[in-house]
Amino acid sequence: MSDSTHLLIPFAACSADGCREALRTLALPHLEKLLARLTATLADTGTDDTLTPPHERALARAYGLDAPDGGLPWAAWQARESGRDTVHGAGGQAWAWITPCHWRMGRDHILMLHPLALQLDAQDARTLLGAMQPYFAQDGITLEYDAPTQWLARGEAFRGLATASLDRVIGRDVNAWMARGGVARTLRRLQSEMQMLLYTHPVNEARERGGLLPVNSFWASGTGALPQGTGALPAGLRVPHYLRDAALRADWAAWADAWRLLDAGECARLLGELDAGHRVRLTLCGERSAQTFESLPKSLFRQLSSRLARTPLSTWLDPL
Repeated sequence: MSDSTHLLIPFAACSADGCREALRTLALPHLEKLLARLTATLADTGTDDTLTPPHERALARAYGLDAPDGGLPWAAWQARESGRDTVHGAGGQAWAWITPCHWRMGRDHILMLHPLALQLDAQDARTLLGAMQPYFAQDGITLEYDAPTQWLARGEAFRGLATASLDRVIGRDVNAWMARGGVARTLRRLQSEMQMLLYTHPVNEARERGGLLPVNSFWASGTGALPQGTGALPAGLRVPHYLRDAALRADWAAWADAWRLLDAGECARLLGELDAGHRVRLTLCGERSAQTFESLPKSLFRQLSSRLARTPLSTWLDPL
């Protein structure tokens, strides 16, 4: 419907103890009013070890994308939307996002730090991309600059390759999320080669002298080719990312502050659209699951009952 609005909120809840503690005292009046008046419909119940997190699965449904776990071709979608596939005559080709990153080596684990911790600027990013490109080219992969911590890669190595979303890996042991299978060996070899190349690269030496983290690896995600007939961004869909960075840094005080801003802004706006008689949808996404709520016709008794009853936020958010 043309007057339908869909608000999709990633990282609405997390399983960390700090998040659950923050949630107990979090007041979100506009969200509470929405949940009291909307009806729970589609439930996407999963686990926290899927390669594709719930908010990406929900976004894929909105786009009409259907792909196996770890196979949502977000990079190919971006290439199409930016016109890169047309420029290169690359329609139907396989793409990936390549994220330059810092892996912190431990005794028995390798921790992926948030890419923003690099404070990587465009000049350093382009220089490193130029140094890495010949190695990728040997495997038929072309690297292209998009942003300091997001590059695009094009090549058959990414067709059918399941990879973990960056949102799954940040702050965690990368070994648990490495791509598997025969084609994935190419990716793991490139990661090893880049670690050796970057170890003594002049850009990294200069960064370390300046107190910055070195770029010592990369992560591939959003892999695959875009199926024919994939739609554009649906009209009326809003996906605010207020909560993402705070959640990935496990900064639960900042996460709670971000929720308050989101409640006063996007949630209040959605509530106003509901009051105006528009059809609205709300999808709350956590680490495991997602739950959609919609404005469906209710009897007068149910409308009054739902507005008078107060359900704690944790009832809705904890299962996510």
